[in-house]
Amino acid sequence: MRAVDIIMKKRNKECLTEEEIAFFIDGYTKGSIPDYQMSALTMAIYFNGMTDEEATYLTKAMLHSGDVLDLTGIEGVKVDKHSTGGVGDKTSLVVASLVASLGIRFAKMSGRGLGHTGGTLDKLESIPGYSISLSEEEFIRQVNSIGLALVGQTADLAPADKKLYALRDVTATVESIPLIASSIMSKKLASGADVICLDVKVGSGAFMKDLESAGKLAKLMVEIGKSFHKNMTAVLTNMDEPLGYAVGNALEVMEAIDTLNGKGPKDFTELCLEISSHLVLDAKKADTIEQARKLCIRQIENKEALHTLAKLVKAQGGDERYIYNPSLFKIAPYSIEVCSLKNGYIGHIDALEVGNVAMRLGAGRAKIGDQIDHSVGVVLRKKVGDYVKKGEPLAVMVANTNEIEEEKNRLIHSFTIQDEQVYPKLILKVMK
Repeated sequence: MRAVDIIMKKRNKECLTEEEIAFFIDGYTKGSIPDYQMSALTMAIYFNGMTDEEATYLTKAMLHSGDVLDLTGIEGVKVDKHSTGGVGDKTSLVVASLVASLGIRFAKMSGRGLGHTGGTLDKLESIPGYSISLSEEEFIRQVNSIGLALVGQTADLAPADKKLYALRDVTATVESIPLIASSIMSKKLASGADVICLDVKVGSGAFMKDLESAGKLAKLMVEIGKSFHKNMTAVLTNMDEPLGYAVGNALEVMEAIDTLNGKGPKDFTELCLEISSHLVLDAKKADTIEQARKLCIRQIENKEALHTLAKLVKAQGGDERYIYNPSLFKIAPYSIEVCSLKNGYIGHIDALEVGNVAMRLGAGRAKIGDQIDHSVGVVLRKKVGDYVKKGEPLAVMVANTNEIEEEKNRLIHSFTIQDEQVYPKLILKVMK
């Protein structure tokens, strides 16, 4: 078998066999197939696509390129969630706490954020002492003990994906549905959960800009998961504005804590309840989605979900006092208001631009290795559909300097103000 023949076959719009895909991924991971041949194959896939069967073979090859976690030592059903990324997305903190408080095992490995704000791990590290590193044995022991763990992904988990993603990033082949689906699902499947809920973002602040392409991606990932005997749900959600009000690491953790206290933003609370309800239903802890939702609401009202987050923080070396007293979080000293230039309704908020402003303040990474400032970010004062008067605050920049006129201008122009009121829909579609 030769790499050039496989490239030629895909270039000519033919379907690749499981053996051919496995050969290529194995060779690329081990270094016997060079970057330039992998680049040629990914470009052929970008232009000619893959069948669902081919995408499943690709996922399988990437999944088995490294370690696959054996979670049979964890009692009961294991659940996990994944988001395709969004601005202000701190959902895992709330969902993990809600689900685990109901006795469902939530075992999650996350990567670090690259872009507008930190990932789940970066957010958690704004809590002093929190360690993202656990051995596999410690991970299993902790999930059995308190019901959840949120840790860093090991280097040996789907290494083919890590290598291939870096290559796609510099060869303009990122925006390919089969390549995205196999990337996400190889990592999720390697993490060993029985039930997986995918939060597929749609809109200006998301990777998938329209509902049609997001639906294709979601359907493919659900089918791949099912072929590996996983109980799958995909929730397509609106990312045409930031999720919640807070964008930035410590700020987002504080908002997650507010939500577990029953005081969270309406849209963020709704999304957390939606994803948690599907996980509870698919883990067979409820007979209907309505019943699952009521259980989740109860866990917020009785503070059990909040206590579960505190247990997680304590178990991983963090100071759980921060969960009960968020005023302990270190927040940057300058709060710079950005005010509306006219009266009207908020028609749109450029989520990506808000995220980029937060990144330039220090909340995210422009490149791997950049240090994150957990104390900075952006806090919205208005959301889509709200009325604003001229001179009234649209948002606040939380920063370590007040000399940020350029970012202030960028932020003010990320808001579209119009005469007509709009009513955004958060949950666009659910696929199982």
